[in-house]
Amino acid sequence: MTRAVPVGAVHIGGGNPLALIAGPCVIEDEVSTLRTAEALKEITAKLSIPLIFKASYDKANRSSASSYRGPGLTKGLEILSKIKETFNIPVLSDVHRFEEIGPASEVLDCLQIPAFLCRQTDFVIEVAKTGKAVNVKKGQFLAPWDMKNVVEKVSSAGNNNILLTERGVSFGYNNLVVDFRALPIMRSFGYPVVFDATHSVQLPGGKGTSSGGQREYVEHLARAAVAVGVDAVFMEVHEEPEKALCDGPNSMAIKDLSDMLQKLKGIESLVR
Repeated sequence: MTRAVPVGAVHIGGGNPLALIAGPCVIEDEVSTLRTAEALKEITAKLSIPLIFKASYDKANRSSASSYRGPGLTKGLEILSKIKETFNIPVLSDVHRFEEIGPASEVLDCLQIPAFLCRQTDFVIEVAKTGKAVNVKKGQFLAPWDMKNVVEKVSSAGNNNILLTERGVSFGYNNLVVDFRALPIMRSFGYPVVFDATHSVQLPGGKGTSSGGQREYVEHLARAAVAVGVDAVFMEVHEEPEKALCDGPNSMAIKDLSDMLQKLKGIESLVR
């Protein structure tokens, strides 16, 4: 069993119920982001699923320089703070630069290290020093056992509130696959493992100036991950994925979420 990691009032791992980390890929505007948070709170409350809200204030790793990145640090944190206070749910976002860490840690319950930055030693340690929960996305270029080194970097700063997220591994050009052996391997380190069901079906750079995706496989992979054993599922959701400003092709439609979560809960009850 993994250790329990607190993210606000939600505890992930340690035998706690399967949690959901969800929200739009990027904050598009305050109104729609609050509306999405409200919908997620309602859905998960009915199903008794612990919820952590996720949205990026700045997507620094977009395919094209002209791609929408978000409202920026200041405005984005204001919106995330409002969601946290209005709906009483923990919030998570990714940090990309050293100067973001301090302001972000004042608002966020969990700081996420993007996959492309998971090997940046100084950055990982500086994020860990905040004492907040740290969710490290496994790079598409890493083997699961390589994440043990990342765990040691975070814990070297005296922080054991660590989450590890599987989001697929590069398979040729513009494609990802999931090796489900990665889940028990990373859980063997003693920390909760999260399965990112939507980024795992992404086709990075698949559209030239943006990424493609195959959202029709999100549910299949999520069900498999819960069957193998994970502590939380990560999903990017949107009211209208076809109109999303970021990661629309691999985002789930909110209207389809409740049915999927019921299936995941059923699988969880069997494997536990």
